[in-house]
Amino acid sequence: MSAKDSAMAYWKANLRIIWISLVIWALVSFGFGILLRPLLAGIPVGGSDLGFWFAQQGSILVFLGLIFFYAWRMNRLDREHGVDEE
Repeated sequence: MSAKDSAMAYWKANLRIIWISLVIWALVSFGFGILLRPLLAGIPVGGSDLGFWFAQQGSILVFLGLIFFYAWRMNRLDREHGVDEE
């Protein structure tokens, strides 16, 4: 595999990880917190409903999880392509 092919494979994998993270981010923040909030209103969580929980706390926890997922996955991808920092 040439250096150009390796770089293209790395970039394609990187973009796939970014797109997956963005879809999850949009679904949680805009979907669950705003659009689907009325449907989630009947599910109690911590003294409130699930839609409010996603809008206030759940989205923040998911965002933190996405940060750790992205860092872990990119470190693994870097090692696979030989561009890691170690």
